Amino acid sequence: MKAEDQVVVQTQVAEKEQEEDKNTVIDFKMVTFSLGDKDYSLDIMHVKEIVKADRFTFVPNTMAFVRGVYNLRGEIIPILDLRLFFGVEIPPKHGKKLENIIILAVDDQKFGVIVDKIDKVVGIQKSTIQPPHPLFGDINIKYIDGVVEANKRLYVLLDITRIFSGKDAMENVPRPQATYTPPERTVTKTAAASAATEGKAPSSGLAAKAENLKAAEAPKAAEKLKSDVDEGAYNFAVESLANYKKFYVTSVNESWVRHRFSEWSKAGKTQIQNEADAEEFLSTFWSTCTGKWWTKDFAESLEKLLPDNAAKQIIVWNPGCGKGTESYSLACVLAKRYPKAKIRVYAQDVDLLTVSNAAMMSIPAELADDWYSSYLTKKANGEYTFNQDIKDSIMFEYHDCKNTNALPMVDIVFARDVVSMLDEASQNTVVADFQEKMKGNGIAILGENETMPASFNFGENTVGALVAYNKD
Repeated sequence: MKAEDQVVVQTQVAEKEQEEDKNTVIDFKMVTFSLGDKDYSLDIMHVKEIVKADRFTFVPNTMAFVRGVYNLRGEIIPILDLRLFFGVEIPPKHGKKLENIIILAVDDQKFGVIVDKIDKVVGIQKSTIQPPHPLFGDINIKYIDGVVEANKRLYVLLDITRIFSGKDAMENVPRPQATYTPPERTVTKTAAASAATEGKAPSSGLAAKAENLKAAEAPKAAEKLKSDVDEGAYNFAVESLANYKKFYVTSVNESWVRHRFSEWSKAGKTQIQNEADAEEFLSTFWSTCTGKWWTKDFAESLEKLLPDNAAKQIIVWNPGCGKGTESYSLACVLAKRYPKAKIRVYAQDVDLLTVSNAAMMSIPAELADDWYSSYLTKKANGEYTFNQDIKDSIMFEYHDCKNTNALPMVDIVFARDVVSMLDEASQNTVVADFQEKMKGNGIAILGENETMPASFNFGENTVGALVAYNKD
């Protein structure tokens, strides 16, 4: 091809590309930035503004990637270092160089993330976003929404909602008082051991036989309930709960699910057809005060359940801590039950934003007139906060309990309504971890409508609807 012909062809190609660019419909905009030497981006719909700052107020007992809080025109927001969260090497800071911060909003919560460099806003066609691949970036693939090429650069598009917003159905459903009374449990302890635990003389003769007969009737009751429902419809409901709400039916909760399905069927409902149906089905599953500040009655019931323990330090594992109301409430009960011990609560959750904000939680004024009053202090501005002993006793951490956990041996595992949100294999892994990390005199407390998996040999002590599982 002649040189002049090549020029003509190149000109035609360039004109065609320009014409295609003009016809391209931009339906997605992203803010681009860098972490280390790699390019990343965020959906601009989550970005409120971009600022530079370097003075943050330190907050104790928070994760390493929480740099502190920042006063943004009178609004106090948490600042998270995205580099520390993803394990990206942070370049040395020279002089008084300000940090690059992207202010984000997710689920009506505002916070800032520190990045190395903020680039620009890029408009693309949403259809050009390719599925994520583990080779892109040093970030867990579950946090990646996709990859996209623009301006001859390849960007990893982060799923900011998945990173910072909880996917736990427990946070978004109503929690009326449970109406289900679990059947009598088959306790693995002997009658004599149970009596000793309760401070009673062991039963003998006809009384002992009556107790054993009562325990033996429980499996029969469960079998009767099983025969009363349409197994095909029941299995479909089980699958729907997993699909819509990530609620997995196993021996942990099957007794409750079958009872609830029987009620559901009698009300003329045969299927769970959408997420709203699944929420309604599970509405009575959640334990008393889950996700709320505890009532005095519940706090007292839990206090009675906690065993005597003369240890100088009481260590507690609280996976699925949510917004922190449960962790603070638990710390207050523990402080009352074990006044001479140092309390240490490892409160964990997979909702990064929620657990990051937990240490900075605002306290409703009405708690000052409730059973919490002894553990609160009034600030100069008239607001209430937990006293320093309670604050110092809780370590909020971003962690998935399904992963390896380097916790010390614990006196108490407090995991209400958590195990049911794991698939069966994960349930067994996590419960095995519970059992391994519990001290010899330790206890585990699950949700009021949950029991330990049948394959594990735990003993039980009961106070009302609360059950403490111990190593038998």
